[in-house]
This record gives sequence, structure tokens and C-alpha cells, in this order.
Amino acid sequence: MARSSSGFVFGLTAAALAAVGFLGYRSYATAPAGFAKPQASASPTAAVSPAPGAQRDPGVPPAASGAGERVVYAVRAGRVWLVDARNKVTRSYPVTPGNVAPAPGVYRVTSRSNSVVATDGTPIEHVVRFTSVDGVAVGFSAAVGNAPAAADPGVRSGGIRESRKDGIALWEFATIGAQIAVLP
Repeated sequence: MARSSSGFVFGLTAAALAAVGFLGYRSYATAPAGFAKPQASASPTAAVSPAPGAQRDPGVPPAASGAGERVVYAVRAGRVWLVDARNKVTRSYPVTPGNVAPAPGVYRVTSRSNSVVATDGTPIEHVVRFTSVDGVAVGFSAAVGNAPAAADPGVRSGGIRESRKDGIALWEFATIGAQIAVLP
């Protein structure tokens, strides 16, 4: 009896792995052109189309930002959209970027910290990192207490500052591995 149970479990495991492999391939094969993960570098190339009208309607995800659950960050617009699996914006808000910007493209959340001190000495919380550029970590965070909302312009910073309320929302939404679509 134990032999047939282990064979059944093996069969279920094999079927699950095959399904995951198939869905991964299907996702890869149907991804929009240009949605490859960019290389972090000082001279980025665009991997995602610009978001025309990104500031006009913050309730709609920008065109060419992908599909499914993701965080969309439009660098020039200084805005973030949290988009659910049905492509519906659950929250949109303005941000203040640091002076080190990520290349346009698709990233994944790589690390998170509940509270740390930023490179400019500002206490920050709900830090969600997704890449680095020339050794400078890039991610979202909220300044704590009476600290300035923007990072010190004299210090290289990849911190994308948001309000504490928005920082909590992004912290709850973007766990390790969550997709971040960066637009120019």
C-alpha cells in the first residue's frame, strides 16, 4: 500500500512540475516584445515603451507596462501604480526619485527591509529593493518622522521616496519576487 501511495505522490509531483513548466513557457512565449530583463548599467537601453499620458489618468495602468499583478514606476512622471492580477489599478501615487535611476525594463523585488538608514543618513522604512546601478541599490522607501521627503541631492541615492501611507501599501503589495515594470 505504501508503494502505491508513493507512486501516486510522485505522479502528482511530476504533473505539477510539467504544468508549471508549461505555464512558464507560455508566459515567456506570449510576453510583449521588449519585456526582457535589462542589464543594470550606467548606459541603459529602453526595454519598455514610454507611458504616454501616464499623468493624465492615474486610475489606469500606463500603456505597455505589461499585464497581471505588478508595480509600475514611471520615472519621468514620478508616479507608481499598484496593479492587481486583473490589470486593475488598486493604488496610484506620486513619488520623489533619488538621483540614480533604474533602466526601463522589468525587474523583480530582490530584498526588503522594515527599517534602515538611507545612504544620505535619513531613517527610512518599508524598503523594497529591485535592482542596483553601479553599486547603488534602487528601491522604494518612506522617510520616517520629520525627515525630508526627498533624498539629499548631494549623495548618490537610488531611493524612490514615497509617503509613509503609500510605503505601507507598497510593502504589503510587493513581496520578494514581485514584478516591477519601470518606464522612462
